[in-house]
Amino acid sequence: MADDAGSSAQRIRIGLTGLAFAFLLVLLGSVISRSREQDPLNAAAAAQANDAEPNEPLAQLGVAPGGSESEANNSVTNGQ
Repeated sequence: MADDAGSSAQRIRIGLTGLAFAFLLVLLGSVISRSREQDPLNAAAAAQANDAEPNEPLAQLGVAPGGSESEANNSVTNGQ
């Protein structure tokens, strides 16, 4: 019976150690990810990319109304 108590305590200790390790790993990844987002060089590149992207990406894909109407009108008036 004493052997079971020591074995279960060891299993609990190993499980909690693994859980703590996983938590610290996720926390470290989050910190690294946030530091990249706040980098001034990346922020400037992201701002330029946002300016180049259309305001309605769903309309550009034809999923939502908006961008496809103007393209359809242009093709009709150009005789295509």
